[in-house]
Amino acid sequence: MTKTRIAIAGAGYIGQAHMAVARGSASVMLSAIVDPAPAAADIAAQAGVPLYQSLEELLARDRPDGLILATPNPLHVPQALQCIDAKLPILLEKPIATTVAEGAQLVQRVKQTGARVLIGHHRAHSPIMAKACEVIASGQLGQLVAVMGSATFLKPDHYFADAPWRREPGAGPILLNMIHEVHNLRMLCGDIVAVQAFASHATRGFAVEDTVSINLRFASGVLGSFLLSDTAACARSWEQTSRENKAYASYDDEDCYVVTGTNGSLSVPTMRLKTYPRPEDRSWWKEFEVGVVDMVRDDPLKHQMEHFGCVVRGEAEPLVSAEDGLLNLRITEAIVEAARSGQTVSLKA
Repeated sequence: MTKTRIAIAGAGYIGQAHMAVARGSASVMLSAIVDPAPAAADIAAQAGVPLYQSLEELLARDRPDGLILATPNPLHVPQALQCIDAKLPILLEKPIATTVAEGAQLVQRVKQTGARVLIGHHRAHSPIMAKACEVIASGQLGQLVAVMGSATFLKPDHYFADAPWRREPGAGPILLNMIHEVHNLRMLCGDIVAVQAFASHATRGFAVEDTVSINLRFASGVLGSFLLSDTAACARSWEQTSRENKAYASYDDEDCYVVTGTNGSLSVPTMRLKTYPRPEDRSWWKEFEVGVVDMVRDDPLKHQMEHFGCVVRGEAEPLVSAEDGLLNLRITEAIVEAARSGQTVSLKA
């Protein structure tokens, strides 16, 4: 099998993570790196691939089969449009854009051209999430009622000292972290139609929030509550519970989501399942049947890379489309607005 040639633009943290999985893939190969930063030369040399200073240079001299855009957020839309014009399939890192208006422009171009664009919400490729969605779809939980979630973790002081912009509006855990959770919650419970939020910066005192309490209404009637904080010394976050990113310490006794229905609940990612053995005899006085759903943990970035190869070759439609990426951004911006205004913010269908 001839491997699909994938180039990566952006040699930062996430770009290097993509490089690692591409180099270990059986179906794709890393063909080039695009990055004008001086440090990229050593990275390209270590990977054994050529380095180009711009997308124009790459396309003129060494056109790949597909391209991963892991560049700074403000470059996402202009570079994605450049690739679409060049008829080059892309994996575009999230967020799809810096604003909803800019993201809508990109989505419109994708619709007009039929471009192959995969948005890099990598948790969508997590075997944990796939298994959780399978359990919910099976009906074991009964009719879905509610979801409780959290992303509570502690960012160290140097995180803000190293990049002071993280203290200012435009940063904060809603915009930087919540977009990951939004996509997971949509996978578990469907479309989100309204949000409420309280935000606080009482702990650090920065201009940007550090803690947020969020309420969610789903189109199905499911209600959700979510606690978000980057100053809480707590392990109830995806990174600290899923064991998918080995850079984080992990705790097997913690979960970050609990999905509950009329017949039981599923805790994610421990996959602890509690259901009534006799649906006709349900009551809080009755004991649950308790178990753990069998599953395999694996690196979602690896699965995303294999899927992107399929998208490039025309063998699959993007699991996370440009429209998905835009909707995730819309919901995230709605949470920002709800926290600012103190009002319920509805999302138009």
